[in-house]
Amino acid sequence: GKHEEKYNATIASRWGMLGWIYNNGATPLIDVYADASADMVDIHVSTMFQTLASEKNYIRIQDDNLTGEAASMDIATIENMGRLVQIGNDLLKKPVSRVNLETGRYEPVVAEGTNEAAIIRFAQLLSEERKLRLNN
Repeated sequence: GKHEEKYNATIASRWGMLGWIYNNGATPLIDVYADASADMVDIHVSTMFQTLASEKNYIRIQDDNLTGEAASMDIATIENMGRLVQIGNDLLKKPVSRVNLETGRYEPVVAEGTNEAAIIRFAQLLSEERKLRLNN
């Protein structure tokens, strides 16, 4: 998962060039860049929507605590796909969360309901907007 402490400075200081590319079945360099990229998207998009007072118009549903095969992007077994579907269904029932820009962690938002309700609300908003544009 995103907040799982995979590496620390003491261990990483002993790695050579190959250790950064492949280490004990992991790919530290790729992991660091992928996590940094996702963090930058969160920061930029969250800042923009907060500045415009439009937080409810941005929905990002994500589980930061995935581990093992569920966290891997290249394990497409029937079992893992089933596990991911279940994780997705469970996420729909969880409260809407937004990234706290100071901690980098997702925190539940009071009075916004579940992710499922937020998606339905947002889909209705988009549908109404489309109808208005087609009628004008």
